[in-house]
Amino acid sequence: MPRLILTIILLLLSLLTIIKAPTYHLWLLAILVTEFPFFFALICMMLIAWGLKIKKYQLAGTLAAVAAFILFLTPVVRAWSLYKYLIPNMAAAFPNKISHGSAQFKFSALFGGKGTQVLPTKIISYSKLQDIELKMDFYPSQKAGKHPCIVVIHGGSWKSGDNKQLPELNSVLAHEGYQVAAINYRLAPKYQSPYPVEDAKEAIKYLKQHAGELNIDSSRLVLLGRSAGAQVALLAAYTLKDPCIKGVVDFYGPADMVWGYSAPANPLVMDSRRVMEDYLGGKYISVPKNYFDSSPIEFVSRSSPPTLIIHGENDVLVAYEHSRRLHRKLNTLKVKNYFLSLPWATHGFDYNINGPGGQLSTYAVKEFLKGVL
Repeated sequence: MPRLILTIILLLLSLLTIIKAPTYHLWLLAILVTEFPFFFALICMMLIAWGLKIKKYQLAGTLAAVAAFILFLTPVVRAWSLYKYLIPNMAAAFPNKISHGSAQFKFSALFGGKGTQVLPTKIISYSKLQDIELKMDFYPSQKAGKHPCIVVIHGGSWKSGDNKQLPELNSVLAHEGYQVAAINYRLAPKYQSPYPVEDAKEAIKYLKQHAGELNIDSSRLVLLGRSAGAQVALLAAYTLKDPCIKGVVDFYGPADMVWGYSAPANPLVMDSRRVMEDYLGGKYISVPKNYFDSSPIEFVSRSSPPTLIIHGENDVLVAYEHSRRLHRKLNTLKVKNYFLSLPWATHGFDYNINGPGGQLSTYAVKEFLKGVL
């Protein structure tokens, strides 16, 4: 009986690889289920082996364990199938920029846990305001000489989080030869839009002014944001009109704030309307201009920088439709872009840089940077 109960629980958890999480805590579990698949598959194998030693409930438990085992491995299979076509597809999106090779999916990395070694950083104060000091974590390039800089903007619903989030990708990019600046910005509800974009502008200004001492090629910058930080990165890239911004990377960001307010997230996961109201100063009916002015999709033009969009179809915090709309707008205006859609992934899938989604997105970011820089 205990084995049957365990296998049923695992089977229910495995469904998170194909359906959206219905509650906040199940969303957190969905990240683990989809990005640490071999851990759960191994448990299934142990339960199948356990069934060889008992008789009662053996068939039902074994069938449930086998079904869960298959579902747990579907992210790996899907990621592998996407990897085979990633580089050719990106090469088509960025002609003469992306190498025509084939990406390598490292199955061994799936057993390596979450991490990659995080590099030590230099903490820099880039803006001193009357009541707050804004800082950045600077990851120096691991290659000598001047290099382009990647400005990383964290998520957290515009009201939480900091630049310590997900440092693994920052370290990977520093090893690739880029300077990386992960910035903090002013948070809601005390500070509302457009303050974060103004902070990103100040960070860029600082990096340019100190390009010599930081070994930055200040003529080549790329903005990279996650979730709320992606909204800030996109809006800055599309509105600052800075020729030094050569590209922008959008990890599951809200691109259409007007539409987003009309289609809120499941309240059992997040009160997305309340989050937007805190950031934008009220309900849409009260301050519609704030929603329009904070929607990156409204500021896409033919001169907008190349854009890499990365989003999981099972995202329950920021609707996948945001990225579809942005991708469609970029294509309409013939702005170079690539949309990496991950069918199994949920919000924050890149928590594990070695997981199926983490590997795929990391490779896409590296190739995108090579293409635009």
